[in-house]
Amino acid sequence: MAEARCPASCGEFIQGWISGSEKLVSCPIDWFSTVEVRDGAKKPTERPRMRQMLEQVVAYFGYPAALSESLSTALESTIPVGKGLASSTADIAATAVATARYLGETLSESTLAALCVNIEPTDSTIFVLPTLFSHLNAQTQFSCQAAPAMDILLLESDTTILTEDYRRHQRESALISHAAVLDDAWLRLQQSCRMQDPRLLGEAATQSAIASQALLPKPMFSQLLALVEEFDLFGVNVAHSGSAVGLMLDTSKHDVGKLLWQINQFAIDVPYPQQHLVKTIEGGVR
Repeated sequence: MAEARCPASCGEFIQGWISGSEKLVSCPIDWFSTVEVRDGAKKPTERPRMRQMLEQVVAYFGYPAALSESLSTALESTIPVGKGLASSTADIAATAVATARYLGETLSESTLAALCVNIEPTDSTIFVLPTLFSHLNAQTQFSCQAAPAMDILLLESDTTILTEDYRRHQRESALISHAAVLDDAWLRLQQSCRMQDPRLLGEAATQSAIASQALLPKPMFSQLLALVEEFDLFGVNVAHSGSAVGLMLDTSKHDVGKLLWQINQFAIDVPYPQQHLVKTIEGGVR
């Protein structure tokens, strides 16, 4: 038996048209998908993309396809599905690494990225460091220094959005129209990592979140921006292809109880009925 786990993402720090194509930098948090690969027949409850990844890794290392049929996967996850929290990326990336470990092999981050995008658009939670990533084809993988640590009040909507449904809409012209904003946000994100400045990171994320309103509007977004101003939070980040929103803060400096009270007073908890206090963490499959 072999095991691996991959973190969720509270949406993205930034996502949009950056340096000539659509790219993103994910926001890894302390929720995980944990996958076990072990001897045994395929289970009817297995998620199809996890099975696809297992078979792909077996083939990548040159083992006979029949070996896949003698392996099964088991999943434990704390990540809500369909909210833009990178649950699917966590599932397939953990499956890939667990399968490689079962085989006594290792996968580099670049190889893992290529295997993942071969199945679906992939979040950059698979990289240890914050990484500007071409999530559709894995052609760009530009890593920064570690991001400054922070807490996030994650606002979870009841709305589920499948990535494939989101991508059916024509978005390129809207993305390109905000390219200058996203290029600036990317520069600000890199500076925040160099300086370990959470406020700069919050500014970059807020820039990207505002631009994302033209593509997938978040309910009560102006009220969320008002909370950032009122409580002097670092910023707001969003799931650009999902429904979740994050208020970026530091629990040692910001009054989370009062913030939750204000969220209730503004009725922000109507579109976002579940609130979770999470921490940003290092990315990468463990």
